[in-house]
Amino acid sequence: MAVEFLSGEHAGYGVFVGAPSRTELERYFFLDDADREAVQAKRRVHNRLGYAVQLTSVRYLGRFLPDPRQVPAEVAEYLAEHLEIADPSCLKEYGERDGTARTHAGEIQEAGGWRDFAEVSAELSEWLDARAWTTGDGPKALFDAAVGWLRERRVLLPGASRLSRLVGNVREAANQRLWDTLYGLLNIGQRAVLDSLLTVPAGARVSELDRLRRGPVRVSGPQMKWSLDRAEEIADLGMGELDVSRIPARGAVAVRGGRQDDAAQAAQRRAAPGDAAGHCGAPDDTGGR
Repeated sequence: MAVEFLSGEHAGYGVFVGAPSRTELERYFFLDDADREAVQAKRRVHNRLGYAVQLTSVRYLGRFLPDPRQVPAEVAEYLAEHLEIADPSCLKEYGERDGTARTHAGEIQEAGGWRDFAEVSAELSEWLDARAWTTGDGPKALFDAAVGWLRERRVLLPGASRLSRLVGNVREAANQRLWDTLYGLLNIGQRAVLDSLLTVPAGARVSELDRLRRGPVRVSGPQMKWSLDRAEEIADLGMGELDVSRIPARGAVAVRGGRQDDAAQAAQRRAAPGDAAGHCGAPDDTGGR
């Protein structure tokens, strides 16, 4: 999955987008006694400020900055004030010597109990798979849920593209498993019925599937009658008899409540994946977008 969906608020993933508010500064960048003790252990003033920037930025962003000197000026000024450092611009000297910033980041990670993403990626995949299977959430919702899961467990956020690929792969696998499960519920006759919905009758412009999926366009007596006739026609397809107890509620919607179109697409996907590609998307594909 590409990262095009990381727009708007997602574009600020793991980076500063403007300066934090005063409330955010006081919440995430406040230095308690233990923080001050760790900071004051650094000899040079720019190293003290740089260490404080890394210590607080990882709390705010969930990851270490590639260049801690690139924090908003308001962050450096806030920390400098509380550390009684007269010139916040000394931060530009931080990390000029090889390895200083990396060494500090390692110290902060160990002391703060931050874990690397690689340690939990398998566990996160299992958690996302269960969520995708039961909810049918879209990529944005799953991405946000993954970020929340990682931050709750003090795991350093990976790159946006790496996390979005994991989300996309897990979601695609869960959706395919749903289609396969739905297909397995159908007997030969039901598969034939659903396959027939994908054909365009002679003289018609659309398939039976497209005809049945179109609802009323206005409120009127004739439209109500037409809707009832349509519901009866869908019910006569016999999909309501399927035992869907083994699939999540969002999948059961595909074969009940007037969603026979998704069931037909499931059969087509399972029987001929190449041919079905143009007919359908994932179930509830707009969820969480």
